[in-house]
Amino acid sequence: MILGPSLRPRLQPRPRPLLRRLLSEFWANGCAASCRRLSTDGHTPQPAIGRDSVEVLGHSYPRDDFTNVTPKILAKVGRNLHNQPHHPLWLIKERIKAHFYSSYIGRWGNPLFSVHDNLSPVVTVEQNFDSLLIPPDHPSRKRGDNYYLNRSTMLRAHTSAHQRELVRSGLDAFLLAGDVYRRDEIDASHYPVFHQMEGVRLFSNHELFSEVRSGDLLSLFERGGRRTPGKQETHSLEAVKLLEFNLKQTLTRLVAQLFGEDVEIRWVDCYFPFTHPSFEMEVRFQGDWMEVLGCGVMEQEVLNSAGADNKLGWAFGLGLERLAMVLFGIPDIRLFWSQDERFIKQFRVQDIHQPIDFQPLSKYPPLHNDISFWLPDGAGEGEGFVDNDFYELVRSIGGDLVEKVTLVDEFTHPKTGRRSQCYRIIYRHMERTLTQQEVRLVHEQIERTAESELGVQGRY
Repeated sequence: MILGPSLRPRLQPRPRPLLRRLLSEFWANGCAASCRRLSTDGHTPQPAIGRDSVEVLGHSYPRDDFTNVTPKILAKVGRNLHNQPHHPLWLIKERIKAHFYSSYIGRWGNPLFSVHDNLSPVVTVEQNFDSLLIPPDHPSRKRGDNYYLNRSTMLRAHTSAHQRELVRSGLDAFLLAGDVYRRDEIDASHYPVFHQMEGVRLFSNHELFSEVRSGDLLSLFERGGRRTPGKQETHSLEAVKLLEFNLKQTLTRLVAQLFGEDVEIRWVDCYFPFTHPSFEMEVRFQGDWMEVLGCGVMEQEVLNSAGADNKLGWAFGLGLERLAMVLFGIPDIRLFWSQDERFIKQFRVQDIHQPIDFQPLSKYPPLHNDISFWLPDGAGEGEGFVDNDFYELVRSIGGDLVEKVTLVDEFTHPKTGRRSQCYRIIYRHMERTLTQQEVRLVHEQIERTAESELGVQGRY
């Protein structure tokens, strides 16, 4: 969830709001809908937003006052970049999958971990938040940060939305990959659709203690325990320590496979609502410490609700774009959606482990235009103007022509108290040179729509 999670080529860690902290790199319509698989027959109806309903993946969802998904976002649903052979996200997913398949074998010689990478991104709000113990008043639920089809249904903000259903189905070890959707800022490392991969492994009493001397005398659980920074109230200390060791050993081996055996790593204590204790792994890359994943011991309440109350488990999650940008040297997250042959052909390799040094496409010159406006009354007091609404408006109109949006100036009128903001919008096409004339047409539409949709008053 992280992831989540963040996905930035500038590798230095930077402070993030709580939402992004919880949902950036880390993991990240009911039970039947949660495990509904995407059609692979090529005949899935195109998504559409009607006056009274939203059509997604062949299903209709009634609109209400929470509906905020846009046509440009719905157009990404079903693209499944992580399942397109030789796409860079597919390559990272396959490298991770190959590592787990070869390193963890079940008792009958089959892979221990199953892989699930084709689950529908349409989930219930209950799946996305409640099933992971995220409180009703938590800021990560805000309409301004998610894509809602209606008050009860949304595009998943993290792949962990499926965690409970998969555990409930009887799975003890699985990997899960998919596209996730988040309203966010606009720059070279953020995109409203990105991809996560997570892993879960559960242990019974015998499985965890089988190789420990006198393990039959030990137990996963204890009565009358208390929650400490190192464990949950129902878990025994020896069980948590063994589980933590297994988790960190598993992830250290994975990262060594991805980055090389000599990779330097460190662990940082952190907080997630659905694991305790929780950790982030950082690796030293090109001289800087970089966060690559989040993980932890699963909250027992999550397992109990999934019918696995006699087991303990760990979970981890990572962002595929982040790893691909780092390992392949891809400078802009928009490139993952490019259909330019010069981009695509660089990842057509015979061996998924073959090193790839991405050669940037010609860097076309950027064009920037500023937009200034007075904010509506009440903005900044919990109502009115929300910056993510403006970013979403810019995305909806400018699409992938927009490389970055930056707040460059704020002003409060000394007499009236009215506030104004100035944003700089950088336009750059990934495959050709833009003209100022065509950019101006887009920019003027942004100006007009900001006034009519967001209630701002232009200063241009």
